[in-house]
Amino acid sequence: MKDHVCLGAIMGSYGVRGEVRVKSFCADPSAIGDYGPLTGDTGATYKVTVIRPVKGGYAVRLSGVPHKEAADALKGQRLWAPRTALPDLPDDEFYHSDLIGLDAVDTGGVPFGKVHAVLDHGAGDLLELRPKRGPSILLPFTRACVPTVDLASRRIVVDPPEGLRPGEGEEDAPV
Repeated sequence: MKDHVCLGAIMGSYGVRGEVRVKSFCADPSAIGDYGPLTGDTGATYKVTVIRPVKGGYAVRLSGVPHKEAADALKGQRLWAPRTALPDLPDDEFYHSDLIGLDAVDTGGVPFGKVHAVLDHGAGDLLELRPKRGPSILLPFTRACVPTVDLASRRIVVDPPEGLRPGEGEEDAPV
């Protein structure tokens, strides 16, 4: 689904009439139904009608899902929209899916790892970078820590705060 962007995930059924509970990844979570038909992981296409907010997401009616058993079978599937259905972003904003897989280099051009995931825990986005060796590094996705995002070159330039570089502080680590 290279030309699609994940907009949400089906968390399970909701009620007995075939509705599902969806976690929306949209900037405006209630807008998940505004991008036209969405495609599930299996390739099925659904017209999405948002019914109401519920704990952990939205109650949603998907076309072609007639009853609770059919809704239960969709649990865990992601919902995808064609990239062409999404709005263009300003120069300093990015879709998370565009960042995943980018090479990360430090300000001196030394390889730092690859962007494995973009995490949002409510206090701002974090990039999970995976170096060739060692554990993953979580880096705040701020202009100070990531001064350059070059989608055309498929790389980002990172300037991590002291202590986040691989190997830093190891001489002080307890034995």
